[in-house]
Amino acid sequence: MMNDRRRRVLSALVEEYIASAQPVGSKNLVDRYDLGCSPATVRNELSILEETGYVFQPHVSAGRMPTDSGYRSFVDELTGAIDGITQAEAEELAAEYFATAAEIDDLMKHTSVMLSQLTHYVAVVLAPTISLARIRRLDLLSMGAQRAVFVLITEQGQVVNRHIKLPSEATPERIAEVEHALNASLQGKRADQIRVLRDALSSPDGGSVDTLMTTLLDEVLDALQEADRDRLHHVGMPDLLTLPEFTDSEQVRPLVGLLEDGLAMLETLHDVMQSGGVTVRIGSENTASELGNLSLVATKYGTGNADGIVGVIGPTRMDYNRAITAVRCVADGLSETLR
Repeated sequence: MMNDRRRRVLSALVEEYIASAQPVGSKNLVDRYDLGCSPATVRNELSILEETGYVFQPHVSAGRMPTDSGYRSFVDELTGAIDGITQAEAEELAAEYFATAAEIDDLMKHTSVMLSQLTHYVAVVLAPTISLARIRRLDLLSMGAQRAVFVLITEQGQVVNRHIKLPSEATPERIAEVEHALNASLQGKRADQIRVLRDALSSPDGGSVDTLMTTLLDEVLDALQEADRDRLHHVGMPDLLTLPEFTDSEQVRPLVGLLEDGLAMLETLHDVMQSGGVTVRIGSENTASELGNLSLVATKYGTGNADGIVGVIGPTRMDYNRAITAVRCVADGLSETLR
C-alpha cells in the first residue's frame, strides 16, 4: 500500500534521479527534500519501496534507482500538476516556427525541431493522414509529348506531386482539358471517393475508356498512399546521445532502426491514435521492443479523421513534467494552426 509518506519519498527519489542520473541515497533525500521524517524512516520507506518493486539497488553499497513501476507511479501523480514549460515559452517558440512554415511538410519539420529543442529528446511528428484529407486543387503540367507532372493540394495545405509517363502522346491543350475535368470531379473529395470515381471510369457502360484520365487517377491514388507511408518526421538523436544512459551508441541502434522503418513506427504509435489526452509509455510498457529502455510521450493533434501525432522519445529517466507539457503545448499549437 502506497501511503502519503512513501509516495513523497518515491517522488523525491525519482526527481533526484532524473536530475543526477546517479543512484540516490537516503541522506541525499533528507538533505535536499522536505520529507518531514528522519533519515531512519526514509531508509525504512526505501526498503519497502524496493520490496514492492518501485526502486532497486544496482549493487549493495549504492543508493536506489526507480524501476518502470516507480516512474509510472510518479507520472500518474503528475495529473493536474504539470508546470514544466511556461505558456510564454511555448507561444514564443510557436510564433517562430509555425509562422515560417509555407506548407504542411515544412510545418511538420519545423514542429519536430521545436519539440526537440524544448525537451532535448528525439521528437516524432506524424503528419495528418493525406488520404483522408479533401482535395482543394490539382495542377497538371505538360513536360513533353508523353510526360507530365501533377501537383495536388489538399484543403489542409498538404502538397503531393509526381512526374508521370502518359499512356500516349497528349498536346498541352489536351492536358489542360483533363486538368479542368479532374478539378471538377476531385474538388472536395477524399481518396476513397477518388477510387469510386476511378472504378466508374473503368466501366463506362459500353463506351470507350479514357486511358489518360484513368492513368492520372491511378497515379494520384498511388501518390497519396506513398505520402501516407512517408509522413513521419523525427529529429534529435544527437541530443539523446549526450545523455549518460547512451554513451554507448549501440544502445540506441534499435531506436534508429525503428525510426527509419516508417510502418513499424506507425504501428508503435497505434495506441496513441486510439486514446485521448497525452499517452505516456515507460520502458517495458512499450509494445515495441526497440523502446524497452526508453519512454514515449505522445498525443494526437488536429480535428476529424486527419489527426496526426506529436511526441518525444527519451530515457526512462525523462523529465516527464517538461516532456508532457511540451507535447501538449505543441499539439495545441498545431491544431490551432491547421484549423
